[in-house]
Amino acid sequence: MKAVIFAAGEGKRMHPLTLERPKPLVEVLGKPLIQHIWEVLPEAVDEVVIVVGYKREMIRDFLGDEFMGKRVTYVEQDEPLGTAHALRICKPHLENEKKFLLMYADDLHGKDGVARCVEEDFALLVSFVDDPRRFGVVVTNEDGTIKNIEEKPEHPKSNLAVTGVYVLSPKIFEYEALHTKNGEYYLTDMIEEYIRHNPMQVVESDFWVPIAYSHDIERAEEILEGLPRAN
Repeated sequence: MKAVIFAAGEGKRMHPLTLERPKPLVEVLGKPLIQHIWEVLPEAVDEVVIVVGYKREMIRDFLGDEFMGKRVTYVEQDEPLGTAHALRICKPHLENEKKFLLMYADDLHGKDGVARCVEEDFALLVSFVDDPRRFGVVVTNEDGTIKNIEEKPEHPKSNLAVTGVYVLSPKIFEYEALHTKNGEYYLTDMIEEYIRHNPMQVVESDFWVPIAYSHDIERAEEILEGLPRAN
């Protein structure tokens, strides 16, 4: 099984930490974010397709052609055209797969939640949050499949936040991100089209710490030091 990891962004919200290094190499408890993410990848994943852009050479130097027993394939996103574009340029590496895992090189996740997610054919890992307004919010059908996803709604219809972990099939490439915001094409638009034709299961996360700003690093370290990671 292959995993795709988005790691091309400049990480402007994390300045000054990301002025000298890409966000995936920012350390949490002495370990780069990308390594934390690698450690929760299921054993079934034997190859990682990683989308790189900003300071890509530093990520290549850290991961090499194989990292922690998993092959690494690099796809370069030369312009910041958004997450839908990042996935689409990975298509040649994914079109023969039955399904694949998709993650962002941003947040910390629990190993168990990711493992349960890949047990499904098509799934999205979600987390209950008190204030979901700064996240994508999932509304579900009675059978637990996704009805729709609202991007940072002012009045959320649920407390289920999108964690950025997906299990998708190559069918996703049949759908376009038609709407652009700030010149970028967003994955959420492709997912919205995808779930209109393909049921996607919701899987609840066991551990999720979103990292968007520099101060989130300190919070993440406090959580990791105080609570054991789920295995």
